[in-house]
Amino acid sequence: MSLVKILIVDDEINLLESLGDTLKEKGFFVGTAKNGLEALERFKEHFFDIAIVDLKMPKMGGEKLLEIIKERYPQTMVIILTGYGTIKSAVTAMKKGAFDYLIKPCMPDEVLRIIGKITEEQNLREENRFLRQELERKGEIITRDGKMKKLKSLIKQVAHSDVTVLITGKTGTGKELVARAIHYKSPRRRKLFIKINCAALAEGVLESELFGHERGAFTDAYLQRRGRFELADGGTLFLDEIGDIPLSVQVKLLRVLQEGEFERVGGEETIKVDVRIIAATNQDLSQAIKEKRFREDLFYRLNVVSLNIPPLKERKEDVPLLAEYFLRKFRAVNKKVEGLSKEALHTLLSYEWPGNVRELENAMERAVVLAKGPLIEKEDLALFSPGLSASLSLPSKSLREVEMYLLSDVLEDTNWNLKKAAEALQISRTTLYSKIKKHGLKKSE
Repeated sequence: MSLVKILIVDDEINLLESLGDTLKEKGFFVGTAKNGLEALERFKEHFFDIAIVDLKMPKMGGEKLLEIIKERYPQTMVIILTGYGTIKSAVTAMKKGAFDYLIKPCMPDEVLRIIGKITEEQNLREENRFLRQELERKGEIITRDGKMKKLKSLIKQVAHSDVTVLITGKTGTGKELVARAIHYKSPRRRKLFIKINCAALAEGVLESELFGHERGAFTDAYLQRRGRFELADGGTLFLDEIGDIPLSVQVKLLRVLQEGEFERVGGEETIKVDVRIIAATNQDLSQAIKEKRFREDLFYRLNVVSLNIPPLKERKEDVPLLAEYFLRKFRAVNKKVEGLSKEALHTLLSYEWPGNVRELENAMERAVVLAKGPLIEKEDLALFSPGLSASLSLPSKSLREVEMYLLSDVLEDTNWNLKKAAEALQISRTTLYSKIKKHGLKKSE
């Protein structure tokens, strides 16, 4: 990532030089202008993250310049410089969009303090923008793999019905993501998606969490409590690690699936609910049935539609796409990171990923934090994951191919809407168009 760019606008030459030198020493890119008109010329040469603007200047003063910056460059933060006699004007400028003001003569530490506040806020905005994108893309599955594309088609098919779905796959393959995709593409999407990890809770606790309890049902049950089934009424309940559910709870769960009703722990009132059930497991439930650990009738109730997620080692084509996605996700913590080196990408493609997508996500998060330059290097990966070995030599994709795959995937997901695709990739439409031409990409019929 490029340096933070700061423009200082003041007709006092000594201030321009002294403050400019201080900021340059701190590692900022600094531009200067003696009035508002010169400042607008500088904006034609560079985009500035921050503008430090004096209120009183010839030709064009700070208030007018602030208005123009807010109109043309809304992402630029403005700090107003003012004398004691014009503090009221500075407050007015803040009402018009200035971030803060400083009274001249201002100390460098004060300027740096406000710049620090601005960069923190900009980082937060970038994180929030990513979170908004995440919310807009709930349940979106990033893939180029043929098996995963078939899975996406099946998700669309089953989403519009209320059938119970059983999702199978190794740990870390993304079973919860698939469950969310089903929910958010279904008519229930405006209701709650409630999840519970059945393996994480003891038998008595799990029963209370699922079905709720009445006051006094057991020690410490001081209040009545609604369970996950009641909370998910009208929506979807995701039962993760269903293979670990105790037999006693399986009986009660079977009744809900068959009749849509239950009683809270310690209660007598029958409660009816309308809940769609999606379950997931990394176990072989057929074997669990043979070993009398899982009820066969419950299995058939859960397994109306079965969706299996292949492990990441069987869809290596997705590794570059997912790595790039996670890089963008975690880039806010180390903005200088712009991509992966060819050697690092080869290392990722050569690894077997026993922890699947979850392991790749963790690997990319740590690599972004540890990277010292603009590219994540093979050494950055080896620092935290000894299992990643350069001696592995499975064929890898070139960076050109990685870029082509990423572009194709985003264009396909946005139905070739260039504006949306450019926003998703965080590049300009002009850059996107040139990359489409470079790779000879065309919209499929």
